[in-house]
Amino acid sequence: MTRDQLVKTDNRHVWHPFTQHADPEASEHLVIAGGEGCELIDVDGRRYLDGVSSLWVSVFGHRHPVVDAAVRKQLDALAHSTMLGLTHPIAIELAERLAAITPEGLNRVFYSDSGSTAVEVALKMAFQWHQQQGDTRRNRFVALRDAYHGDTIGSVSVGGIDLFHAVYRPLLFDAVHVEAPLHREDEAALVQRALDTLEEVGDQVAAIVVEPLVQGAAGMRMHSPDFLRPIVQRARDLGALVVFDEVAVGFGRTGTLFAAEQVGFAPDFLCLAKGLTNGYLPLAVTMATDRVFEGFLGPAEHTFFHGHTYTGNPLACAAALATLDLFRDTDVMARLAGNAAVLRDACASLVARHPGRVREVRQTGTMVGIDLVARPDEPRLGREVVLACRERGVILRNLGDVVVLMPPLVMPHDQLRALVAAVDTVLASPRFTPT
Repeated sequence: MTRDQLVKTDNRHVWHPFTQHADPEASEHLVIAGGEGCELIDVDGRRYLDGVSSLWVSVFGHRHPVVDAAVRKQLDALAHSTMLGLTHPIAIELAERLAAITPEGLNRVFYSDSGSTAVEVALKMAFQWHQQQGDTRRNRFVALRDAYHGDTIGSVSVGGIDLFHAVYRPLLFDAVHVEAPLHREDEAALVQRALDTLEEVGDQVAAIVVEPLVQGAAGMRMHSPDFLRPIVQRARDLGALVVFDEVAVGFGRTGTLFAAEQVGFAPDFLCLAKGLTNGYLPLAVTMATDRVFEGFLGPAEHTFFHGHTYTGNPLACAAALATLDLFRDTDVMARLAGNAAVLRDACASLVARHPGRVREVRQTGTMVGIDLVARPDEPRLGREVVLACRERGVILRNLGDVVVLMPPLVMPHDQLRALVAAVDTVLASPRFTPT
């Protein structure tokens, strides 16, 4: 089919996520036919810098030969087998590898297929664990305000973004939300408020669920380890379990392999997805401690009655193992500080160059949010800026009026600068210059 035919067919049949199809722009989706390195290629052969790693997953870029080879090799052995009563070598090896590189004590791996399901699993495990310990009062969860933990009912319940979640409120359980900072300033008062809330509800809390260091979908809200550490420690002291949702921030995004390393805290659960397979195939894990696992041993009714058809899919596990090999065998982690510095330097002048248009730039590692100021007659400023960048060969994503940059960890410095230059050029155009 030609590009026009593909677009027309897409408009007739495909229901896109997070898309208002009454909007004329919804009929203008870019049709991507290929990928190479840090670029995506449309059906007309035009190349675009993938400035958001295809929704934060392609940490090593597209069509990486190591991952390609691993998936092809696995195809010759086994494409899928259930893990209900069976197992297979590739899932076993991956679980062992993950236990070796994640925070101490996280020795048990439960497979699922997305970040949402990874969090859902953690919530259900935490609740059931307390019930089986006889602590039946613990049926509440604490999360950060403006949290985003996925789109299944449990993960939406601990979420806090009204635009995404408000319509489902009658379906949800009631979580306790504590205020988190917009960035790493003025945190002390908010820490104390969170601690006060924990004192009020602590004996009812099954778990506290947090996105450590960066609340991505909230618009790149950032906090320091010093903000988070006393809160999660107090929650644990009060008997709650601690869930770190590192679906977005894991695998190098914050400058360390896992954000938990900077917090200096080993959670009871660690949720991972996205970069786990370098974006090749859906795979997620909920990692838990032996203490949690042992709480499910005993009579049949203590079983964790939860599972997914594609749990531990061999092809996905092969992609994940190859991705872990790349973290082990390349210098990607050593280069992260330099990449972050390039982005920081490139963004440093945006506020000064665009007064009244760029409020601030927030950054942790290679996660960047450019916070724009919209006039009352600009209800879609962020989206319009992102579309204008696309015209210049750069794919970014907006969260409201925050333009997000989260490039592949391996993106060369000149391409990193080109991402920021596209935003700079767009904002300097007459279309976006405030009057």
